[in-house]
Amino acid sequence: MKDNETHELSWDEWDELQRPAPEKTDFDAVVAAAISRRGFLSGVLAYGSGAAVMGTGLLSGSSADAQMASRFGFTPIAIQTDGTVHVPDGYTWGPVAKWGEPLFSDADGLSQESAIGLDSADRVFGENTDGMESFVVDGRQVIAVNHEYVNTKVNLPLTAGEVMSADDVLTLQNMQGVTVMEVAEGADGWSIVVDSDLNRRITQNTPMTIAGPAAGHPLLQTAADPSGTTVLGTMNNCGAGKTPWGTYLTCEENFNGYFGSTDENFELPADFVRYGIGLEGRYAYERYDARFDVSQNPNEPHRFGYIVEIDPTDPTSTPIKHSALGRFKHENAAAVIAPDGRVVVYMGDDERGEFMYKYVSNDAYTPGGPTSALLDDGQLYVARFNTDATGEWVALTPETTGMDEAEIAIYTRMAASKVGATTMDRPEWVAVNPVSVEGYCALTNNTRRAPDFTNKGGDPAFAVHNSPNPRNENRYGQIVRWRPANDDHASSDFTWDLYVMAGNPTVHDDIYAGSSNVNEGNLFNSPDGMMFDSTGLLWIQTDGNDDNEGDFAGMGNNQMLAGDPVSGQIERFMTGPNGSEVTGLTWSADKRTMFVGIQHPAAPFPDGEGMLPRSTVVAIKRADNAPVG
Repeated sequence: MKDNETHELSWDEWDELQRPAPEKTDFDAVVAAAISRRGFLSGVLAYGSGAAVMGTGLLSGSSADAQMASRFGFTPIAIQTDGTVHVPDGYTWGPVAKWGEPLFSDADGLSQESAIGLDSADRVFGENTDGMESFVVDGRQVIAVNHEYVNTKVNLPLTAGEVMSADDVLTLQNMQGVTVMEVAEGADGWSIVVDSDLNRRITQNTPMTIAGPAAGHPLLQTAADPSGTTVLGTMNNCGAGKTPWGTYLTCEENFNGYFGSTDENFELPADFVRYGIGLEGRYAYERYDARFDVSQNPNEPHRFGYIVEIDPTDPTSTPIKHSALGRFKHENAAAVIAPDGRVVVYMGDDERGEFMYKYVSNDAYTPGGPTSALLDDGQLYVARFNTDATGEWVALTPETTGMDEAEIAIYTRMAASKVGATTMDRPEWVAVNPVSVEGYCALTNNTRRAPDFTNKGGDPAFAVHNSPNPRNENRYGQIVRWRPANDDHASSDFTWDLYVMAGNPTVHDDIYAGSSNVNEGNLFNSPDGMMFDSTGLLWIQTDGNDDNEGDFAGMGNNQMLAGDPVSGQIERFMTGPNGSEVTGLTWSADKRTMFVGIQHPAAPFPDGEGMLPRSTVVAIKRADNAPVG
């Protein structure tokens, strides 16, 4: 393929070019063992959502209906296939920040002919908005938001998307990373506070500190950084998280795609194969920036794939990469406090056949106390799911893996393989319920499943004999839920079920129809982003097939739905413009505004016909200004 053709692929498709990942996973076999002959899930899926074990099954029909109705403050909307955003009656929406919009008055705004030039690329709101969190700093509303990747045909229109110079590379590098911005609500809605002293762009060249077990290890040392403790930049920032002490966590996902080799005969190390690092990068960085040429700097990829902590209150602060949380394709980071005060962080590795992880700090968090060691000194675990709806978090230690602590932090995937972790269907966002002790992970899809595939580490993806296969070629996805033992997120044991299996009952009458809480009125596929609001509603965002045909008929554009964990009811709240992913969600301090991200729209959104499509953060409000979460 030509460079500008690979640029158009999704990251999942790009990975498939490097090496097909596992198509049938251990978790599929676990689910298969729990499926009855009629195709419904027994034990792991009750009333579609586990509602019976959660309590709704004890209510009378009228009482249950009333409870379900009271949980949603909106009338569900129909699917859409057009180029704009739709929300329910009684709600409004408007753009807050668009790609190319200046954060500082000295920056040039977006040009429809030349897009954003090098001089302004790191002074404007970045490209492809993704995970975000909100903060209040001295009474001011601040949002930190990720910029996952670039769309070169849109970002480099003068070269038709071809990367042809070091300036092109630097321009792209500066469009990615993170924006920290102050926003304010005025008569015309929410907007960026230009020139705020809190505004900041963090790019792929921003100096950062490496902390935790991997810091200073020879595998992280380079000619430019012989100490192995300082790295330039963060990349492919996907989902996000927020610490209990008010800092921002940004997650490095598909970092592998930025590296390549100018020496076509360079022999790739075994760990490069496991992490999907090949001889050709997606954006040709290696041709113009030697840091990304693995034939010259083979240790540079070891310095990416981490969770990065950013202080949104101090634009001069140095971001910190926390290696104790592992190195893999981090989707997001869901932090919660255990009963004894220890910090727990749940994480997913977004690739077919990879794993779900949990980190537990050794020390307890004390409000106002020191926090510097809480994400560097702790224990990393990986999940193992059993067919009896139980599971355990297995500690990754030198004793269990035969690796030292630094190697576990750098080669986390290999460590997880050594302890027999359960291979999963692309673990996306994890969300922790604020009103019930349980966690959720979106397993977005797995369309190329086959029993003889392994992941890149050779972990077998076995089938369970004499059990029906749970949706071989899983094109719809599902959400798994777990409840830790003793209501303690730090516990090593848990029980699990499936909150929902997406599907299409208008097309299928078998397991592809989905679980019983999926119906013609709420069809969706590929759950991805997830966040709980303060009331305990689960907001589900999708990044899937939006052609509205065949298996996906009746699903329309990607969307955001609200789910009730108790009843299992799921309703559509919002639809995005065609071609876009709906991703990233946070709220204003007073909960009267919901901020939602629209990434890579195919339509000329939000400016209209003849304009470049722009990834955008939008604000959604109720017309009566009541809370929305």
